[in-house]
Amino acid sequence: MIENYLNILEESLKKKIEVLKRIHAANEAQTDLLKKESVDLEAFDKTVDEKDLYINELTSLDDGFESLYEKIKQELEGNKERYAVQIKKLQELIKDITDRSVAIQAQEARNKALVETCFKKERQNLGQSRKNSKAAYGYYQNMNNKNVPQSHFMDQKK
Repeated sequence: MIENYLNILEESLKKKIEVLKRIHAANEAQTDLLKKESVDLEAFDKTVDEKDLYINELTSLDDGFESLYEKIKQELEGNKERYAVQIKKLQELIKDITDRSVAIQAQEARNKALVETCFKKERQNLGQSRKNSKAAYGYYQNMNNKNVPQSHFMDQKK
């Protein structure tokens, strides 16, 4: 019975590794999008939504793993030598998951910096566009007022 639970835990960890690989790929896609001169915000949003689904899947896997582990924790602690091979395999998978999680966190930090740079550039472009629009509007107003004759002082004496 415990062997079956341990197999389920192992499968859960393997699925988690696959999800982490997909998150890593989505992060790479985001990095590529953010490094372009013109950022495709629609594609960027799509990768964010995709990662959200993966994160929800990870959360579900974690919850299932935790609840199952709690069921067999007592038995495992009491018979470590009996399940040593399976415990070792689970530990290796957990180490792999931890390494991948750290790499993803580093990727996320780099992408955050790229996003901030992108937003800063967009804000500057927006500010420049506003200045250009204001100057064009001022020029337009000025040119429209050129056709209006200037007021002249007229001598009212007869």
